[in-house]
Amino acid sequence: MRIVEIREITVPISSPIRNAYIDFSKMNASLVAVVTDVIRGGRPVIGYGFNSNGRYGQGSLMRERFIPRIMEADPDALLDESGENLDPHKIWSTMFVNEKPGGHGERSVAMGTIDMAVWDAVAKIADEPLFTLLAKRYGNGTPDKRVFVYAAGGYYYPGKDNAMLQDEMRRYLDLGYTVVKQKIGGASLDEDLRRIDAVLDVLQDGQKLAVDANGRFDLDTAIQYAKALSQYDLFWYEEAGDPLDYELQAILRNYYDKPMATGENLFSMQDARNLIRYGGMRADRDWLQFDCALSYGLVEYLRTLEMLRQHGWSASRCIPHGGHQMSLNIAAGLGLGGNESYPDLFQPYGGFPDGVRVENGYVTMPELSGIGFEGKSDLIKVMRELAQ
Repeated sequence: MRIVEIREITVPISSPIRNAYIDFSKMNASLVAVVTDVIRGGRPVIGYGFNSNGRYGQGSLMRERFIPRIMEADPDALLDESGENLDPHKIWSTMFVNEKPGGHGERSVAMGTIDMAVWDAVAKIADEPLFTLLAKRYGNGTPDKRVFVYAAGGYYYPGKDNAMLQDEMRRYLDLGYTVVKQKIGGASLDEDLRRIDAVLDVLQDGQKLAVDANGRFDLDTAIQYAKALSQYDLFWYEEAGDPLDYELQAILRNYYDKPMATGENLFSMQDARNLIRYGGMRADRDWLQFDCALSYGLVEYLRTLEMLRQHGWSASRCIPHGGHQMSLNIAAGLGLGGNESYPDLFQPYGGFPDGVRVENGYVTMPELSGIGFEGKSDLIKVMRELAQ
């Protein structure tokens, strides 16, 4: 068997929303199809992948470096020991040929997107859900098909007042979510506190709010917010400062003893390791948000999980950024703590397969081959247009 072709297209996911750092008015993403010569049901098996929101599409890097390296390799060198399926680790190593260590930047997004498509193809060729394959290969053998999810929203939006913010959060709660998240740092502290109070007013017992500063704050501002947020029982205080400012994160723990979260903008095992070594993160309460689609893919994520284990962290403290089905499969197969979800945004790429519902903060994974993209009708339509 072999990879016949790898296709990429840059697609818009623009929206008039903004967080504390960027607006999404010109945001796009890469959509990838890995076409194989394996035939199932009269059709070739095709793996699909895309990068998470917040980072732009990386088609030029894929077309100039990573796709040619795969296509120029000996096809047999990309197969597993059985010779009947692709080996994602070998493909990853092929993509990384002639790449220097460090400086991860956008290439981690390009590789992570292709890696997602490769794993989708691998699980489809094996004719099983990716979460089942992962549990067998790297987990305890039995996936946990119930996965915690939270609703990410609460962006700043032109003309959006607190009543509209409350309506948004009510919609998420009515969908079955028990944890909702809103943005902070894009307004004054006083205004953000009023926005937080407004959301807390609509929450019931057992429901919680998380807040996300998207790396906006310097140390003094991060501390100022930490002191103000300490009055609340928040699910977490997310990404207060620059993601690579480990000292800021380490100092902040002295002013905020409740759960914090960060990691979505760390794009390698090495950067994640530096966070664990120097960022003062607490394994008993804090959350790690590494996103495989932005950080070289699942092959690298497996290295990150092993690093966490060596440092005394449980995979259950990981709730990835991105809101995509790839991380949802990883959560079910490898025992992560859950996954982000975007009920209203970045469609058709976010969300769940058709018919999957959130119940008391959890979704149950459907038995779909691969990542499960074929079960989401609006998404697979776009994907098949690329493949055809």
